[in-house]
Amino acid sequence: MNYQDLISDCQQDWNDYTEHDFVNQLAMSSLNKHAYLHYLKQDFLFLKHYARAYALAIFKSTTLEEMREPLPSLTALLETEMSHHVEYCSTWGLTEADMEGESEDFGTVSYTRYVLDTGMAGDRTDLFVALAPCAIGYAVIGKRLASWQHTLLEGNPYRSWIELYSGEDFQTAVDATIRRLDNMLEEIPLHSQRGQRLCEIFKTATRMEVAFWQQGLNAAK
Repeated sequence: MNYQDLISDCQQDWNDYTEHDFVNQLAMSSLNKHAYLHYLKQDFLFLKHYARAYALAIFKSTTLEEMREPLPSLTALLETEMSHHVEYCSTWGLTEADMEGESEDFGTVSYTRYVLDTGMAGDRTDLFVALAPCAIGYAVIGKRLASWQHTLLEGNPYRSWIELYSGEDFQTAVDATIRRLDNMLEEIPLHSQRGQRLCEIFKTATRMEVAFWQQGLNAAK
């Protein structure tokens, strides 16, 4: 099996995630500012747990090669992506202290703890499958919005978000993530008990992504 099998097994949930009203409104410049600010704060908290998950991948490794593999992603998260997120949020009037002091929304708690619990209870493959919808989905969304006929870039306050996730650097990094995931999946038959369990993990994490977008919209009501 490969990553595309995981998507195909939950195609409707995947579509709900990658074509959610939150990202569509963001692309059309009609997204409520309060919804976006809520998303930025919750995404900061999410990224902290995302880094913990990559640290867990090192803990779950059995060989030195396996231990080295997640290290670039973990380092990039802590030294680059988190710093970029803090710097970007400052342009929206949010400080690091603001985000550190923010309470986790229910969707954030559910999603991050599901990923960590999956990794603790399972192996590295379980963990990376639970992590996969985030990176792969953002790449799909970025690419879609960059060419979507309704996307408005000129004067759009969310333009930099679209350009970040549609950009070559992010797309290239996700391509590497997909190759790693496919290498982990290639010996697992899709319709085996193991394969179906991985599909369920991916589907649940995808549904969590849908809820993460939705909590942003709900915060603006």
